[in-house]
Amino acid sequence: MKSPVSDLAPSDGEEGSDRTPLLQRAPRAETARQALLFMEFSRQEYWSELPFPPPGDLPNPGIKPASPASPELAAPVCCSARYNLAFLSFFGFFVLYSLRVNLSVALVDMVDSNTTAKDNRTSYECAEHSAPIKVLRNQTGKKYQWDAETQGWILGSFFYGYIITQIPGGYVASRSGGKLLLGFGVLGTAVFTLFTPLAADFGFGALVALRALEGLGEGVTFPAMHAMWSSWAPPLERSKLLSISYAGAQLGTVVSLPLSGVICYYMNWTYVFYFFGLVGIIWFILWICLVSDTPETHKTITPYEKEYILSSLKNQEAQVRSLLRELDATLPQLKIPSAATKTWYSQLSSQKSVPWIPMLKSLPLWAIVVAHFSYNWTFYTLLTLLPTYMKEVLRFNIQENGFLSAVPYLGCWLCMILSGQAADNLRARWNFSTLWVRRVFSLIGMIGPAIFLVAAGFIGCDYSLAVAFLTISTTLGGFCSSGFSINHLDIAPSYAGILLGITNTFATIPGMIGPIIARSLTPENTIGEWQTVFCIAAAINVFGAIFFTLFAKGEVQNWAISDHRGHRN
Repeated sequence: MKSPVSDLAPSDGEEGSDRTPLLQRAPRAETARQALLFMEFSRQEYWSELPFPPPGDLPNPGIKPASPASPELAAPVCCSARYNLAFLSFFGFFVLYSLRVNLSVALVDMVDSNTTAKDNRTSYECAEHSAPIKVLRNQTGKKYQWDAETQGWILGSFFYGYIITQIPGGYVASRSGGKLLLGFGVLGTAVFTLFTPLAADFGFGALVALRALEGLGEGVTFPAMHAMWSSWAPPLERSKLLSISYAGAQLGTVVSLPLSGVICYYMNWTYVFYFFGLVGIIWFILWICLVSDTPETHKTITPYEKEYILSSLKNQEAQVRSLLRELDATLPQLKIPSAATKTWYSQLSSQKSVPWIPMLKSLPLWAIVVAHFSYNWTFYTLLTLLPTYMKEVLRFNIQENGFLSAVPYLGCWLCMILSGQAADNLRARWNFSTLWVRRVFSLIGMIGPAIFLVAAGFIGCDYSLAVAFLTISTTLGGFCSSGFSINHLDIAPSYAGILLGITNTFATIPGMIGPIIARSLTPENTIGEWQTVFCIAAAINVFGAIFFTLFAKGEVQNWAISDHRGHRN
């Protein structure tokens, strides 16, 4: 089948734009010159290793870029394999976050109220806001004597497992594919969730160990999904596909928080874990049956869609490789040793090991790390402590608490979906560069939440405004899904899973220490103490946004060009 890329008209390109350089046909000597100059452009640092000086008199080869994924020539969206993957992974992350956050609500019902009364930290600055409860509450669930510190360890133990498998998960996914890794990660988390009531009966230590094991399973999921998208997402559809995929995490939070509260209220807390655990197992069966690691191995993908995806991800170096055969006849004219050039190009095109040192020295990678860490400081602080703030400061009851704590994440979910569409339209139809889109969306998604988070702390006991500002703050964070969150695929598509493992390792630290610091700053749960918590989170967010804006890149880095998937967007 003819590639949907081949007939596109050439257009001028720029650094950071989504274009793939294509070498035009030319006389043999000129073709050789173009090939050498192209290799110089792709890997300039290699010239220092040549046994001869680089050609300084090469003419402008006239390399013209062409769009790899023009919207007009894109494969249809409806019933496509790549969008089926996006929606199935959407439900996968829905399940993952449901399994992650359900304990936050269930734990309130698991703990003996007489134990928590000793550690009662409810602030009385704000008046009681709860509506009278007319339905009797089910109280059949077993209760445990866990104080506030013990509860903190139970909630935080998840992250101690989660942080361990980030980088190994990315590495394994880049080598063997992400399908099985992500699938078994979700399955393991679901199965362990089913055993939560049993572990609680065994005691505090068993439950902490079980939660850490759940974290180990979930730790591989995001890197594995990133690795899969490096084979599935056409460059001009990345924002759409990844925002759909990862938006499931927000919707999982939206549904899990209130639903867990309802289950606890009308049944008992054990059914929270049984319900979500079974949902996870059902999803795993669907994932294994319907998904493939790459378009080449997918059983039902149409030939046109497969060609569209593969062409849009086509390795630009493959074109130079096809021209290498012509070099022997023309190298004498260019006065460059043939053997030396072949050796050099062989080294260029056969890179198979992970370039760890150049990767870790890459400033664009550290820009993502800083942004990811900063964003997650606010995200995990609110995810863990928002129910506490609603209950102990604004004084909503458990039913209202579950629904109101979920509202901000509903806004974030909607924002992620819409921002993904907007980002790709800006790049494909309005020709905004990848770097511009990633910077602007990250700025909106980090500085916007910082402003409204601070505002939420300074409006006192105005319940409506507090909920509104916290909702707007979390909603605007959804812009980051088309900002730094997918910048890994821009700078190193071949190693996207590993890069996400690295950045998510650092970004997990706020989940471990952020809530602890927040609790230490709010011993009396006064509004003034929470203002300090919100201001610290906002300052960290602003710093991360500025750092990313200054040092981020939108094009594939030199160290990331590999033999099978490297391509400069």
